[in-house]
Amino acid sequence: MTKNIGMMDRAVRAIVGIALIYWAWKGGGPTWAWIGVLPLATALIAYCPAYPLFGINTCDTKEPAKR
Repeated sequence: MTKNIGMMDRAVRAIVGIALIYWAWKGGGPTWAWIGVLPLATALIAYCPAYPLFGINTCDTKEPAKR
């Protein structure tokens, strides 16, 4: 599985995921707020299964320069 999520994307996903989980757990939020597990998991593994379907890749690729 190739990484397809860049650092900024991962940070946003982690923050949103943690916020949703916290809201569901401590803040008395709705049950659907547990969906925050998904963005948190994708941030941790740096792979989003939906990105290849749409041709998206936010991962910074470091390829050697051609001469």
